Amino acid sequence: MPSMQKPMRYGHTEGHTDVFFDDTGSCIVTCGSDGDVRIWENLDDDDPKSINVGEKAFSCALKNGKLVTAVSNNTVQIHTFPEGAPDGILTRFTMHANHLTFSPDGTRVAAGSSDFMIKVVEVTDSSKQKTFRGHDAPVLSLSFDPKDVYLASASCDGSVRVWNLADQTCTTSWLLLQKCNDVINAKSICRLAWQPGTGKLLAVPVDKVVELFRRETWDSQFNLSDASITQPLNVVVWSPCGQFLAAGSVDGNIVVWNVETQQCIERMKHEKKYSICGLAWHPKYKQIAYTDTEGNLGLLENVGDVEKPNDKVASAVAKDYNDLFDGDDDDYLNGDMVEPPSSPKTGDNEDDADELVQPPGHVRRAVIDDDDDNSLDIGLIKAGSGLLEKEDYGDDQTGGFSALPPSSTQQPLYDGPMPTPRQKPFQSGSTPVHLMHRFMVWNSVGIIRCYNDEQDNAIDIEFHDTSVHHATHLPNSLSHTMADLSAEAILLACESTEELASKLHCIHFGSWDTNKEWTVDMPKDEEIEAICLGQGWAACATTALLVRVFTVGGVQKEIFSLPGPVVAMAGHGEQLMVVYHRGTGFDGDQCLGVQLMELGMKKRQILHGDPLSLTRRSYLMWVGFSAEGTPCYVDSEGIVRMLNRGLGNTWIPVCNTREHCKGKYDHYWVVGIHENPQQLRCIPCKGSRFPPTLPRPAVAILPFKLPYCQVATEKGQMEEQYWRSILFHGHVDYLSKNGYEFDENAKNQVVKEQQELLMKLFALSCKLEREFRCVELADLMTPSVVNLAIKYSSRSRRLNLAQRLSEVAVEKASELAAAAQEHEEEEEAFQHHSNAGYSRSATNWGQLPGRNVQQDEEVENAEETDACEEAEETPEVQQEKEPDHFSKGVTSAEVITPKSALVASSSRGRVNPFKVSSSKKDPVVPSANILDNMTKYSKKTSLLGSRAVNKQNPPVIKPLTPKPKTKQALAASFFQPRTPATNPAEKTVEEREEKAGNESQEVKVTAQENTENRRPMTGFQMWLKENRTNILTDNPDLNEAEVIKEGMSRFRMLTSEERMVWTEKAKGGRVDDSAEDKKRKRPTAEEDEVENSQEQNSKDTNVSKKSKPLDASTNNRLSAFAFKQS
Repeated sequence: MPSMQKPMRYGHTEGHTDVFFDDTGSCIVTCGSDGDVRIWENLDDDDPKSINVGEKAFSCALKNGKLVTAVSNNTVQIHTFPEGAPDGILTRFTMHANHLTFSPDGTRVAAGSSDFMIKVVEVTDSSKQKTFRGHDAPVLSLSFDPKDVYLASASCDGSVRVWNLADQTCTTSWLLLQKCNDVINAKSICRLAWQPGTGKLLAVPVDKVVELFRRETWDSQFNLSDASITQPLNVVVWSPCGQFLAAGSVDGNIVVWNVETQQCIERMKHEKKYSICGLAWHPKYKQIAYTDTEGNLGLLENVGDVEKPNDKVASAVAKDYNDLFDGDDDDYLNGDMVEPPSSPKTGDNEDDADELVQPPGHVRRAVIDDDDDNSLDIGLIKAGSGLLEKEDYGDDQTGGFSALPPSSTQQPLYDGPMPTPRQKPFQSGSTPVHLMHRFMVWNSVGIIRCYNDEQDNAIDIEFHDTSVHHATHLPNSLSHTMADLSAEAILLACESTEELASKLHCIHFGSWDTNKEWTVDMPKDEEIEAICLGQGWAACATTALLVRVFTVGGVQKEIFSLPGPVVAMAGHGEQLMVVYHRGTGFDGDQCLGVQLMELGMKKRQILHGDPLSLTRRSYLMWVGFSAEGTPCYVDSEGIVRMLNRGLGNTWIPVCNTREHCKGKYDHYWVVGIHENPQQLRCIPCKGSRFPPTLPRPAVAILPFKLPYCQVATEKGQMEEQYWRSILFHGHVDYLSKNGYEFDENAKNQVVKEQQELLMKLFALSCKLEREFRCVELADLMTPSVVNLAIKYSSRSRRLNLAQRLSEVAVEKASELAAAAQEHEEEEEAFQHHSNAGYSRSATNWGQLPGRNVQQDEEVENAEETDACEEAEETPEVQQEKEPDHFSKGVTSAEVITPKSALVASSSRGRVNPFKVSSSKKDPVVPSANILDNMTKYSKKTSLLGSRAVNKQNPPVIKPLTPKPKTKQALAASFFQPRTPATNPAEKTVEEREEKAGNESQEVKVTAQENTENRRPMTGFQMWLKENRTNILTDNPDLNEAEVIKEGMSRFRMLTSEERMVWTEKAKGGRVDDSAEDKKRKRPTAEEDEVENSQEQNSKDTNVSKKSKPLDASTNNRLSAFAFKQS
């Protein structure tokens, strides 16, 4: 079986690093320039034990439970192993020691120093020392003769010496190395080694070969070399049997020879070609641990020949499929395949994760995941069969033992998928429970730390924003292991004991009364496994497969069952997300499901136990919500996924944190996600999956990146930016649907950026002569940008494309008109239904006089600055926003266009019930029905709205409703298609036409007349009024919308000076209108008669202008860009 190189992992800081196994081979020990000695249970141990021995450790050795280290204070220290307790100083030098080694019996330690001296010291009595002098430069390495007769040494003076330990004399010396004045300048550290057992040969790395000298005669027996070695060798090491010799070079090559045949049997190259400075052979198995000068640790497995199994092993591992889950196998499954902890480790090579199919006859490994240390391995089976000498190694030893080859004596084995142990429950943002100092939670609100040591057992709570609450210190007498933190409460939970039940403890610091704490005991034999907090509620999941919901004040609310054991929970606002086991996964995959529900006034379930997408052979690491309320989660492979509400509540990967890791075993620990600005906040963990509590970890910010193809190209990059913008601003739609405020200006700016990206993609496609692709991009554009694309196509002499785009524009106009008509019918039916049980005269449709006055003033101010912008509008401007991505006012599943909330809001904000009309017969269009508010927004909004009606003043506290629309909704009404009107309304139109004198003649609908009565005409409207006859003369077959479109095209052909003249002319007529606007009058009872016919039209007047994402300056900028491309 060929050897297998496991991925290297971070062990120590940059510098010389030593490595060796303990006596039994149950753990790997390393030391490095950071002054730490680390004890690794296996290569994939994410939490190795660390012993600090000094400022810098140059070398270390281990034998018989004694750990000796050479540190930077020129001493050789002793520590107990594995406890790491200091046990005194063995010896001192005038300079630091470079290498240490134990004698074969472990009673003496030899140390070579940079002061040219070698000392051999008794471990039990450090006063018994022998000093060897003779080298003329720092000593590089030492090696004891297995028979404890000789000691070999190499030095920077270029010599290799053999010393007689009894009389302290130099037996022989060879000048083999290049001379240098210090270790750091040596081309090789020349780690020589005696052959185990007989000590027949002494192996010395000399440049690019290994020279072997025969004992007693001290003649060069032969050399070992290989063509793959192109740089000097640094270190050699023998296998415990003495049959194989391994060597590592300064350019990262490891070569293994069979010494008897002098043949090279293994070759391995370092991942990054770093210098190999440490090699250690496992005392029992064919494994080689190695380290490099960058502090990394690696493992080479299955080195050399593989022994054949016997019948005993075959019978021990032979399993039939029908017996796989029988009771006879409980010990087999439960003993070796235990459930992984919340942060499992791995026992399998991550690079071999895709090798799912193995040849028949091979023992199938139970792959748990890439980071689990409890995988089933043939070595464990061999140990259980009594074939291995060692019986007391831990469960964490995995993956490094030689697998068995096919054998004709073996029975047929089940070679199908193996079940994956279920992931244990965990709290997001917490570190493992077994740590004495750990994070119980780290989220966007604050940090909860737990200290459980001999001095103290307490909980510290720290808030990021101290205005929320001051820092708190709590005793942890109940041994709480779970915690969550919100802006109003702290939630803690503990496991049950023999005397006490599992408890849920809440500290509601946001309460206004004096009793801020409450505790609930779980029923007998029911353990809390996960907890979370939301806005006004708390929840816990238990071993009884129940989710219990409480208020933050302690009132028990809903209880519901889960289909499987819980894995994690998260809460945000009214949303609760629960992840649980749907079933049993296979081949290292977890089988998880997710439920997402809203616990507000309208309780509903969004995700009904849908499967949770995870990377192959990974498990869940973090689950929560973004700061804006979008569900997210992270798996063990570092993939961050977010819920895409705009695509049927699907999950989309938005970031791969592994791409930002420098080392193979570096990870990022997520603490928060923000959509605006787009930030993934996490803590970098070097060589681990979680950070320590001290020193305080620094938070890093990673960018988001959707996994689109060819993002290195300009096209792929802009596509990724566009769809990422769509995804990360989808929360605005969710907030508006649920009655929350959002920044209208920011939304418009985002839409503008999205349309700019589409226009750039359009220009790029034109340049590549991809006209069909251009039409596809036009489907994503707003109508105003489609017109810009038509203009670009015309000037680029792509007339066929321009014609196609014109058809797209007309089609978009007709679709939006049909949708608007359908919505009008729904609104009319709703108002008719609402009027059935309420008197309109009592509330006058919920008008808010104070609010209307303020909004009218805002409208007038906005109109002053946007006259030029309105001249650039297109007939299809009311279609500018796509319902899927840009809608911000959709309030129910039935509404298919973004007009509903806009209509209600703009009608309520733009109409002034006290305004004096130009004629007594002109009806004043009242504001929207208060029942609309009750339907479209939250209950709080309705209550505040009613309060405003009664007090005739706007509410002091702003309700959670979308901000009032100001100017943009009016523009669309100008381009509204003609709709049928009732006879009284038509009569009103005719009378008002005679008196207004400034109304555009081509759009004769009630909504248009109401708009004209409330605001002055724009420059384009005045120009169109005077030139409409010419347009109809040239094109007599045009309908109303096409007349406006043709007029807009002609108006744009005017110079900027001419258009400014029309704009100034329009502004000149505003003085009289503004004076008239300041008059106020209550609507009369007679005016209510025409209200039904004009209610819907008055709302339509304010729809589309709010949707306009691009102003004139942007159009000019995009136009300039487009023509530069051509």
